[in-house]
Amino acid sequence: MAVLVDTSRSYGRDIVRGVRRYVAEHGPWSLYLEPRDLRSSFPDWLKNWSGDGILSRTVDEVMLRQLKATKLPVVELRTTVLKHSFPFVGMDNSVVGTRVAEHFRHRGFQRFACALDASEAFFIERSERFALAVRDFGFDCPVFQSKRKNWEQHQSDLVAWLRDLPKPVGIFAVNDQLGFWLLDAARRAGIAVPEEVAVVGAENDNMLCETATPPLSSVRLRGQAVGYDAARVLDEWMTKKRIPKPSEKHLHLPGDIVVRQSSDIVAVEDPRISAALRFIRQHATENLDVTRVAREVALSRSVLERRMKCLIGRSPGEEINRLRFAAVEKLLTQTDLTLDAIASRCGFTHPQYMAEAFRKRAGVTPGEFRKSRKT
Repeated sequence: MAVLVDTSRSYGRDIVRGVRRYVAEHGPWSLYLEPRDLRSSFPDWLKNWSGDGILSRTVDEVMLRQLKATKLPVVELRTTVLKHSFPFVGMDNSVVGTRVAEHFRHRGFQRFACALDASEAFFIERSERFALAVRDFGFDCPVFQSKRKNWEQHQSDLVAWLRDLPKPVGIFAVNDQLGFWLLDAARRAGIAVPEEVAVVGAENDNMLCETATPPLSSVRLRGQAVGYDAARVLDEWMTKKRIPKPSEKHLHLPGDIVVRQSSDIVAVEDPRISAALRFIRQHATENLDVTRVAREVALSRSVLERRMKCLIGRSPGEEINRLRFAAVEKLLTQTDLTLDAIASRCGFTHPQYMAEAFRKRAGVTPGEFRKSRKT
């Protein structure tokens, strides 16, 4: 079996993992697999290959014609627009936009916008479903359509659009690349993320999401489920246990939104509480206390406590601790720093206090948490 799947992004690599899991359970199979990007060409030697079947994420008509010419069973994992009779296994993109709209609404947003890359039909479907859900909530949804142009001009246009949007606003970027560019434009414009502009992407590509500043929230696509199911469909076809109907579709629901800093906020209209939240986010790991926050936004401590509790359901002290422990989790997962070093970086004076408080919050010790996330 040949696996023609782009491995340059997390979704493609997850598909391969799903295929591998199916093969481990039902193999052994002989697999052709190589590192590929989305625009990689059809391997020449496959034109006369006497294999049994192909899994493919097809990007253009040329590759589609080459797949048809093999006369082999082919399961398509990407395109539903190019005309073919192959069975399709992939994501139900109609759910992606709706899920993001609900995420923003649950966080109190009353202003929404969408950044659209119209190069793919499934991007357009995500955008349309997001806008439809927003309208069902009773709100408008302005759309920025990304053009494939000079990088600096693109970012300049994006900056101008962001500056004109009423704030706070929740923006859905139909893919993580566009979400990455949105966050860069917000930084150029001096717009606070997520306090003024919150952003959620789609596909949860780890490299893009975690390299973005701040890290990008994103809808997780269930690539492993897609890969496993596609291998099953192809296996049944190759062994004639079940011949798929022409163009039949097997759609999988997306996973949850992986919430990172770009949308980890509750939208508030109160400018002083918004400023307090921004100040807490910027300084939570610096041994910050509530008195300093109150002084920064020119409110008494009692008024700050009352307004914040009313608007976001957490006191200033609870918000400080939430962000500190989020920082602890990140360092436990992404570094090999000692607990002493992590405590120092996250605003804790005593490492033992941090460790005990972490255990009470997470239900496991920092060491157990680190081990579970790295295995």
